[in-house]
Amino acid sequence: MTRLWSWGALLIGVAFFLMPLYGMTEFSLKMRRGEYSFDAYATVLADPRFQATFGYSVMMAVLTILCGVLLVVPTAFWVRLKLPGLRPWVEFITLLPLVIPSIVVVFGYIRLYNTSSWLPLTGSVTGTNMLLMFGYTVLALPYMYRAVDTGLRTIDVATLTEAAQSLGAGWVTILARVILPNVLGAVLSGAFLTFAIVIGEFTMAALLDRPAFGPYMQLLGANRAYEPAALAVIAFAITWACMGLIQLVTRFSKHNRVAR
Repeated sequence: MTRLWSWGALLIGVAFFLMPLYGMTEFSLKMRRGEYSFDAYATVLADPRFQATFGYSVMMAVLTILCGVLLVVPTAFWVRLKLPGLRPWVEFITLLPLVIPSIVVVFGYIRLYNTSSWLPLTGSVTGTNMLLMFGYTVLALPYMYRAVDTGLRTIDVATLTEAAQSLGAGWVTILARVILPNVLGAVLSGAFLTFAIVIGEFTMAALLDRPAFGPYMQLLGANRAYEPAALAVIAFAITWACMGLIQLVTRFSKHNRVAR
């Protein structure tokens, strides 16, 4: 009986999740009256604004991932190796983006870095892009840090560091050629999560007036009928593709560790 209830709860959960997705997908295929078609998808994919905003968000996602890796990997490594007493504080700091709304963060950025401030980043396109990248890095910090920290738990950081130092390696070499390859699966998991966050983020990009994918989705949803549904399906597919890649990377990393 317990097993029956478990399967029933699982089926209800799956139906609750899939039925709205099915309805949205079916609606996106009804742009042509009386038959199913991919006209809405073709219209969206052919839209120059879609190509421009999606390309911009992909570029920002790549830059955010690089910034996050350069910030998190050395920090997590050093805390685990030399400063274990600071770990609760570092974990608390990395959790703050989950409890502080992004609209508060971006208004703080605008207040601190406007054209009349000591560092007018919002006065140029490059400066605003940098500000948005830093904002995205903050939003992704909880996921990137925990992914890297989990990866560091699976290896003997102290032994690997001592072995590398005995061979004459410096700190940069240790991080780049010893630690990073051993936690590459965890770093890629954090990177894919960061990519999914950046692709769908709206608040920061809109308030900083950047041509990102999130504001484009909102603008299209306010003016069209079938195209927003198609765009939502595309965004959903991108997110789940990232989740699938995380699973593949995790399994591949476990397989390699077992083989070694």
